[in-house]
Amino acid sequence: MTAERIDGKEVAASVVATVTEATKKLIADTGMVPGIAVVIVGEDPASQVYVRSKGKRAEECGFHSVTHKMDETTSEEDLLAMVVNLNEDDAIHGILVQLPLPKHIDEGKVIQTIAPEKDVDGFHFINVGKLGTGETETAFVPCTPAGCLVLIKRALGTDDFSGLNAVVVGRSNIVGKPVANLLLGANATVTIAHSRTKDLPAIARAADILVAAVGRPEMIKADWVKPGACVIDVGINRIDAPEKGEGKTRLVGDVAYDECAEIAGSITPVPGGVGPMTIALLMAATLSSACRAAGVTPPKI
Repeated sequence: MTAERIDGKEVAASVVATVTEATKKLIADTGMVPGIAVVIVGEDPASQVYVRSKGKRAEECGFHSVTHKMDETTSEEDLLAMVVNLNEDDAIHGILVQLPLPKHIDEGKVIQTIAPEKDVDGFHFINVGKLGTGETETAFVPCTPAGCLVLIKRALGTDDFSGLNAVVVGRSNIVGKPVANLLLGANATVTIAHSRTKDLPAIARAADILVAAVGRPEMIKADWVKPGACVIDVGINRIDAPEKGEGKTRLVGDVAYDECAEIAGSITPVPGGVGPMTIALLMAATLSSACRAAGVTPPKI
């Protein structure tokens, strides 16, 4: 058996198409243009690339998009003032402060200063609490876990995971815990496993839905996977690739794709799986924020 390859690029494109059409309708019906603001501090190359990608996708969706670039030496006080100004700007519905921040700035303090109703990254304690208590209709959910859930629903062909066992390998606040809460909300029976879990392979083998988010290259092998399981690989790891030449590298996930694809029912590749979903779901969250501000029901993604 060879698993169905879950094409994150294709699904992300369909999400963006839905957002784009809904944005046109929102503007036509209410005059409300969804607005997103990204704040980046310093010159981290990876962050620069990611921020450009966000800006480009926002413009494609028809959003009002602004990027505020601040110097590496920017004070915490000045950054917080920028966030407060964006909180008060009615043209902005989603605020992202690109992480990581310089060491002299308290990331937690900055995140908690973002207005919860504009926290489209879903990191504010109010949004975290809403997700944890099942208030997903009004919560903003971290975009990578939200993307994972969309991929699982598309792969399984259902929104209801009743009777299915889900195992999440990884307990981070950014992916592991939120995706576990989303799976619980879809009626799966959920186990969160991690580095201190006893007999981790056996627990993973019980999963109808297996989500890997540990940051360890190809840790999950074929004998960890239940035949026919849906496997979602959140990991992005760069490893040496001597077969490509001296000094060359390649990207792999937390799952040994080739061997697990022989066992699983469906599986995400790396790259091209979960990654494209993150920005797509960010656009969906920003649109939802604008819809709420306009008193309109957001589209179903």
